Amino acid sequence: MYALYHSPFSQHARRVVSLLEEVGLRYESKLIDMGKGEFRSPAYLAINPNGQVPTLLDGDIKIHESNAILRYLCVKHNLTQWYPEELKARAAVEQWLDWGQCRLSAPVVDVVLNTVFLGEQGDKVAIERGHQQLAERLPILDAALEQQPFLAGERPTIADLSMASMIFHLGLAQAMPKQANIQSWFGKISELRGFQASLPPKPGA
Repeated sequence: MYALYHSPFSQHARRVVSLLEEVGLRYESKLIDMGKGEFRSPAYLAINPNGQVPTLLDGDIKIHESNAILRYLCVKHNLTQWYPEELKARAAVEQWLDWGQCRLSAPVVDVVLNTVFLGEQGDKVAIERGHQQLAERLPILDAALEQQPFLAGERPTIADLSMASMIFHLGLAQAMPKQANIQSWFGKISELRGFQASLPPKPGA
C-alpha cells in the first residue's frame, strides 16, 4: 500500500489525493501539520529533504514532486483516461502540467501564503505582485478552455486535477478567477468525488 505524506492545505498534495481517491487506489494517509511546522521536523526532512508535501512512498520508491507522483501513478496503474496515450492529448497534458508549475504556481503562492497563512506578517509587495501576474496569466488559461471543456479535450486528466488544486487555493484568499470559462471548468472538476475528498474541512465542521 502507498503511504502519502500530505496536508489538505497544500495545493500540491491535494492534487495527488484527488487522483488516488477518484480512481480508488488504497493508500495510508500520513497528515503533516503545516501549522505546527512538522514539515521542518528532522523526522520528516529525513523523508523529504525539501521540507515540502506531498511525498509518496511505494516500497523502496520515494517521490517528492506532486506532478511526478501523478504521472507515476498513471503509468503504474495504466490510468490512460487520466494520462492519455494519444499523442495530441498527452502533449496537452504535459504542457498544462508544466505551465501550471512554471507560470501559475508562483503567483498563487504569493497571494495565498501572504494573505491567508502569514496574516499580518504577510508580504504586501508579494501579494500585489501575485495579483498582477494572475491578471496576466489567468486569461491564457481561460482562452484554452474556450473551445473544449477540459485542458486536454473532452475528459478531465491529471492536468485538470493539478490546475484545479491551485484555483481552489486562490479561493482561500477570496481571489477566485472571474473568467467565465475557468469558472465553468472549475465547476465540473469540483463535482468529482476525488477532488471533493481532497479538500480541507470547512470551518466549524
